[in-house]
Amino acid sequence: MQDIPINWWAVLAVVALKFVLGFVWFGLLFGKQWQALSGLTEAQMKAGMPKAIVTDVAMNFVMAWVLVHAVRYAGATTWPMGAGVGFFNWLGFVGALSLSGTVYGNRSLKLWALQNAYECIALVAMGAILAVWS
Repeated sequence: MQDIPINWWAVLAVVALKFVLGFVWFGLLFGKQWQALSGLTEAQMKAGMPKAIVTDVAMNFVMAWVLVHAVRYAGATTWPMGAGVGFFNWLGFVGALSLSGTVYGNRSLKLWALQNAYECIALVAMGAILAVWS
């Protein structure tokens, strides 16, 4: 594997960005809609929140670390190039895999769209930032 220099401040910044974007997306904009589509009660959500937050932050870090490698391997040095890397990583991995799971599990396509719009926006923004800052 090629040695990739990593700006850890940039990685931490995009981890924080994704977390904040998730709070805005699910906490302020679409939380009630997500809850209804997920079939979770308020009590279930509150009970699972600490574990979910820890998992989310850890996986956001993994996602940022992998994405910075994809950005560097792609040679992306401008924000549009980085945004493209983020989009294609969402499309080929997150979107494709989660859609298959949604269809096989006979789950709501509205829920898939709500969750994946957030993931796509987050990965595009993360890719753009990592391309110019890392």
